[in-house]
Amino acid sequence: MHEGFKGPMADFSQLLQLGQQMQGRLSQMQTELLQRTITGSAGGGLVTVTVDGRGHVRAVRIDPAATADGDVEMLEDLVLAAVADAQRRAEESYREELRKATGGLPLPFQFPL
Repeated sequence: MHEGFKGPMADFSQLLQLGQQMQGRLSQMQTELLQRTITGSAGGGLVTVTVDGRGHVRAVRIDPAATADGDVEMLEDLVLAAVADAQRRAEESYREELRKATGGLPLPFQFPL
């Protein structure tokens, strides 16, 4: 056998090593996302919601002015909009970090947030 020829086992070994490196980067990314906080808002800042990097709500702040006229339905809508805004921002952050971790290569599966 030619000394320079490593065969398919060497390719498989390299592929396995790359997979392990990718797994490590993705695991690190998930840990970092849990520590990150992202804020969304609605009503010009009357309601702000803070989520972690996975989109889980960690805090809600409601400006007292949002309750001044007693319009509960409007307040409910503002809370929902602020949550949606924060979660959208968290999703965008996650996608950007995933793109960085994978070097822009598409994954053959959906990586859980």
